[in-house]
Amino acid sequence: MNEAQEGFLDPESSAGTGLRVEELLREFVSRAGELLHAQERMRGLLEAVVAVAEDLSLEAVLERVVESACRLLHARYGALGVIGHDGALSTFITIGIEDDLAKKIGPLPTGHGVLGLLISDPKPLRLPDLRQHPESYGFPGNHPPMVSFLGVPVRVRGRVFGNLYLTEKEGGADFTPEDEELAVALAAAAGVAIENARLYEEARRRASWLEACTDVSARMMGNEQRFEAEGLDLIAGRARREAAADLALMVMPDADSRAYVVGGADGGASAEYSGKVVALDPQMLDEVVLKGTIVSETPIPAVAELTGRDSGPMLAIALGTETPTAGVLFLLRSPKATPYSQIDADMGSVFGSHVALTLELARVHRLREQLLVFTDRDRIAKDLHDVVIQRLFAAGLSVQSLGRFTNDELARDRIRTITRELDETIRELRDTIYSLRASSGESELLSSRIVQVVRIASRSLPFTPHVRLSGNIDGVQSIDLIMNVLAVLSEGLSNAIRHAGPSAIDVDVAVVDHSLTVRIEDDGSGFDPAERSGQGNGLDNMSRRAADLGGTFSIRSAVGLGSVLEWTVPLP
Repeated sequence: MNEAQEGFLDPESSAGTGLRVEELLREFVSRAGELLHAQERMRGLLEAVVAVAEDLSLEAVLERVVESACRLLHARYGALGVIGHDGALSTFITIGIEDDLAKKIGPLPTGHGVLGLLISDPKPLRLPDLRQHPESYGFPGNHPPMVSFLGVPVRVRGRVFGNLYLTEKEGGADFTPEDEELAVALAAAAGVAIENARLYEEARRRASWLEACTDVSARMMGNEQRFEAEGLDLIAGRARREAAADLALMVMPDADSRAYVVGGADGGASAEYSGKVVALDPQMLDEVVLKGTIVSETPIPAVAELTGRDSGPMLAIALGTETPTAGVLFLLRSPKATPYSQIDADMGSVFGSHVALTLELARVHRLREQLLVFTDRDRIAKDLHDVVIQRLFAAGLSVQSLGRFTNDELARDRIRTITRELDETIRELRDTIYSLRASSGESELLSSRIVQVVRIASRSLPFTPHVRLSGNIDGVQSIDLIMNVLAVLSEGLSNAIRHAGPSAIDVDVAVVDHSLTVRIEDDGSGFDPAERSGQGNGLDNMSRRAADLGGTFSIRSAVGLGSVLEWTVPLP
């Protein structure tokens, strides 16, 4: 056996070689364990990234980011704070704290202490003991203890969107540099997912605003009766819901007073604002027309004075892009509410232009319908005048001439009665012709408004009042007189319906000898005019209206014999 063979069989040499092999095996196992651990954490990171990107809802994405971070880094508590426009945390989503405990803790943090460090200096922050940091702000009552801390900023398109906070690593250990790297990687993936969710939300919001434009147009143009009944409130309500506002006010120009009044409202006690005057600043009107919309953290003074309450962000939308006379739509949110986004401002401008165009189309449509009605009325009036009246007049003369062929007094009396009826019919036809040939201006005819008031007032009745219009009713142009006539009609009918219990009501409105007379007769229970029990206020109002216009008012009634109300005023 040679020396080499002797050395190979040397027990001491053999033992040294075995130790080295054992060390190599331990190192291999250790590195294999580290490799498996790294592979496991990388798989966890990929799973977290996939989980974050599964949903397109921004709120759901934010919750998934925090859940995935806690699961990946074995943290007991996690939170994501969204930085608002004022530099503070506007939204704070937490994981690990139950709802009951959260209520006991109180208001969510806004970015003080260590949490604020990542806002002022957006870079990763890892602390072994959160409580020992100089900037520590302390914990409120009922807050669970937190020691280890890891925070990283979440960036979207290079801009800090918010911060991801993790505390209390499992087992009481500190967060490691490797944990920090994983959190940074997850935050980067979260930024992409958040951006996608925001783009999706923006696209959804734009589509929803466009749907609102289509919906309003369809309601305004497709169902004219419903639009006439609901008016501008319909537009205000749709815009309020779309913008998530608390109150919507459509401020429109008033042609008579040359002021701006609330034409439509929705939200809260909206009914109390209808018809109120709003002193809009001309400079503000020019600005909102120029820009299409104005976004403000508080309402303008004129709107704040009108509402008489504290309001938050305001969005003013011009109804048209060329002139302020079309009106302005104001959308108000509650105090401390989220400000309006750029999407709301951009799409609000589109909505305003769409509404202005639709309003104009609706106006033109109504004018066209009126023109068709007026044309048809002219044709009917011409036929009545040229054909019907002449035939009736000829028939009357023929009947009257029959008197010379008989000496029977009963027959003569019958002929005179028929002649009087024909004369009365001719007079009524002439009154009808005057009404049919009335002014065809853009404003609604007085005769139509009278019929509308009677129809509305008698909705609760099982019968329809008989309405008779005589003379040139639609020739009345005085706005003051028209409003008084409609008020007297409404009040008179209301009194008869509520207090008399009639089975028939006759309404006569006549223009004769430069005066206008409203006569309402019912066959109800009647009352003693000297007592006026339960009706005094309404009758006094009608008497006062007549006196203000230089006219007269009278009422004849008796218990059980019905009532006759007569209101007469001179024409201007």
